[in-house]
Amino acid sequence: MDPQPVDVVVIGAGQAGLSAGYHLRRRGFLPTGDAAPGDGTFVVLDANERPGGAWQHRWASLRMGTVNGIHELPGFPVPPADPAAPSRDILPAYFADYEERYGLGVQRPVEVRAVRREDDDPGGRLLVQTDRGTWAARHVINATGTWTRPFWPHYPGRHRFRGLQLHVADYASADEFAGKRVVIVGAGVSALQLLDEISRVGDTVWVTRREPQWIDDEFDIPARVAAIAGVEARVREGLPPGSVISVTGMHWTPWARAARERGVLTRHPMFTSIEEDGVRMPDGSFEPADVILWATGFRAAIDHLAPLRLRTAHGGIRVADRRALDEPRLFLIGYGPSQSTVGANRAGRDAVRAIAAHRAPAAAA
Repeated sequence: MDPQPVDVVVIGAGQAGLSAGYHLRRRGFLPTGDAAPGDGTFVVLDANERPGGAWQHRWASLRMGTVNGIHELPGFPVPPADPAAPSRDILPAYFADYEERYGLGVQRPVEVRAVRREDDDPGGRLLVQTDRGTWAARHVINATGTWTRPFWPHYPGRHRFRGLQLHVADYASADEFAGKRVVIVGAGVSALQLLDEISRVGDTVWVTRREPQWIDDEFDIPARVAAIAGVEARVREGLPPGSVISVTGMHWTPWARAARERGVLTRHPMFTSIEEDGVRMPDGSFEPADVILWATGFRAAIDHLAPLRLRTAHGGIRVADRRALDEPRLFLIGYGPSQSTVGANRAGRDAVRAIAAHRAPAAAA
């Protein structure tokens, strides 16, 4: 079957992808099924079976009152919700309402397997190959985020451990750790929230590579936005983006304060190796463990972009103003500085603005 032509393919329907769809609509682009000849067209492809992006996969104990830095989608506020309600119930429903409200026509489940150049013409199209056919796009907005790429660092002896190892992406509830000794690895928001939860039912040991940089004021979006400039500089040079928390520092969230008040917020240096029944610490002491919980973050889900050969020797893609510097038909949002929710909204707007500016002369002609 011949590739289906379209002006813009948006890959992913999380916060960044829906923001891009909203701004495409505002700029006059229409979903392919609604368009007439001469209209600008777009399609949003999502690998999930249901709306909600990564929120639908979060653990049940992540409540609306403890979610870190929710930022509403453009044009439609998050509806009032009980702070005790699970975020995985409220936010996917909000995303579903958003898709319908703005007629984004998200196609799912669609797995994007590869993005490649149609030919050597820099003004030609990019082929987006999926398990449901191929699209020939003038521009691609990649909004695949990080949730499907949990990062498991390599440590000597990891495969010798006889207990349970899991990543926060697989976490369901603290109840499964009742009465157990759990080593929690990581210095981010998820590590501290789960430390607070698990320490109420089990014995915890919290380890990090570095002492967290604690910020005395409460978490706030303006401070986060200001600090993201460091991540932006990294991706411009083609360095791996790193986490936003690495440049914002750790704010005193309610669960961090609760863990401190109960005396469990005690940071230990990272262990040097893993043994059958626990971990070996830098001073040679041994910490027994039933469980190792890796709260070690995620990496960008961009393997499908490999045929474009954009990765630098450092492992990242050179990006400036949301655009791949070595493939200007490709935009990456929810990547690097825009992986926060507020950053994803702005990235969607900026990518669509650039695409609309590129299309305007052609449309006039």
